Amino acid sequence: MARMTWSFTPERVGTPDATALRRDYFGDVAGRYFGRVLSEDEYDEDMIDEGLERLAPPAGEFLVGRYEGRPAACGGIVLLDGGRAELTRVYLRPAYRGKGGADLLMEGLERAARALGARRTVLNTRLDLVEARALYVRHGYGEIPAYCSGPYMEIWYGKEL
Repeated sequence: MARMTWSFTPERVGTPDATALRRDYFGDVAGRYFGRVLSEDEYDEDMIDEGLERLAPPAGEFLVGRYEGRPAACGGIVLLDGGRAELTRVYLRPAYRGKGGADLLMEGLERAARALGARRTVLNTRLDLVEARALYVRHGYGEIPAYCSGPYMEIWYGKEL
């Protein structure tokens, strides 16, 4: 029944809802990394906006999920090389977790990846983001060798579509 209250649609990353969700995503993952809630002056707009140009057709897409009409989730897909697409900024606001949206978001991102021509999806995350890691494993993602590097990347996953 909860699935009926969700809707997921492609949206430009610069809309007010998409921007607020991206900012909340960054606040959540950075806050967990530092072990505290970030103050307003600690948000790094460059990091929040990094790579956004890739989250639009023809090489990417950004989905916004709404629960009963309220912006509640987001995720992006970026076409890489050789038929691979990367999932990025996969996020559900805490108040909407446990309502079936994470599974629907993953399904939508994988559909978007296939529509872009991807045959495989990959992603990277941190070890402390245990809920995200459990979601990926539940959706058939397995640990793979690193395909990229960065300061906040500790584990990599992949899945054949």
